[in-house]
Amino acid sequence: MPVEFLGIAANHDGTETTARSGGALDLPYAVKLARAHEDNGWDRILFAYHSGSPDPAQVAAHVAANTESLNLVVAHRPNTAYPTLTAKTFATLDHISGGRFEVHVITGGSTADQAAEGDHLDKDARYARTREFIQILKQAWTNDEPFDFAGEHYRFENFLADIKPLQTPRPRISFGGSSPAAYAVGAAEADVFALWGEPLAGTAEQIATIREAAAAAGKPLPTIQVAFRPILAATDELAWDKAERTLGAIHARSAYGRDARGRLRRNGAQPENSGSQRLLAAAGAGERHDRALWTATAAATGGGGNSTALVGTPETVAAALLDYYDLGVRIFSARGYHLYDDAVDFGRHVIPLVRTEVARRDAETARAAREEAVA
Repeated sequence: MPVEFLGIAANHDGTETTARSGGALDLPYAVKLARAHEDNGWDRILFAYHSGSPDPAQVAAHVAANTESLNLVVAHRPNTAYPTLTAKTFATLDHISGGRFEVHVITGGSTADQAAEGDHLDKDARYARTREFIQILKQAWTNDEPFDFAGEHYRFENFLADIKPLQTPRPRISFGGSSPAAYAVGAAEADVFALWGEPLAGTAEQIATIREAAAAAGKPLPTIQVAFRPILAATDELAWDKAERTLGAIHARSAYGRDARGRLRRNGAQPENSGSQRLLAAAGAGERHDRALWTATAAATGGGGNSTALVGTPETVAAALLDYYDLGVRIFSARGYHLYDDAVDFGRHVIPLVRTEVARRDAETARAAREEAVA
């Protein structure tokens, strides 16, 4: 089956290891980074969301005008706009991009960051709202007749969008989470279920849970996506040396009391969201797992988002990704600690190895099927 690669868009060049060199929005850099992905084999890039960051949809529209084939995945939190407006906004962006738009719906794992934009619902209520939000997006993008909606969180009558997405039947919707409520909503409503990079056993456990939730909802298993931070070098030994230097830079940055996006650190407090709790549990069980997974970076950032690393040569990291492919993962999300250079290196040296091996396996499977049919 095909494999896809999702990189990261950026508003500037700052990361957990390096302070940004300019302001909050460096559009030339955003375009440069997007083109690095487009020119080096990536399929998609994610425009992330935070309460204080530039609007990802508008940055994506700018990048769309300066790229040709890269799919643009825009993160969106339901509390920030009514779903009928969001449906029109994103249908417009799909036209602007020539049918290259996707949305990643974020329920919100931080009460403080939700409250920063006036959202005071508890976690379970946020997931219930997300379910309704996705249902409305789907209807707004596909209905040719006016429709009503009467839910707990949204209620309207006789809505019909004059603009529909270019993509048929609609753009792809991705979703992430690791709590029981997240599994239920994502398995029932999302096309892509996004997970953070855990040890193989934990990832297999989550996929099994999502499969059960999808079956209970009468839906097929969503496409599974897993995220990592690649740390590459010419030899495994050099890669681990680079990893230790990276960890030192993360600690040096965190000494200032803020992370790379300017948010206050947790100061040792347990994170609220289940995904981060799982990452910290994996880190507590040991720094090195399986073929190349390293959890020290997750521990250093308090389990903050995509924060577990795959360390090694391109061959080692590609083999590690294929281990996850064997579990059923079909989209790999990756971003390095040096955004531009790592996007180029990963695209040139890792992506081709994975694609070649997946193509070889697919050809072998097809050959075996033909031989069985003839026999």
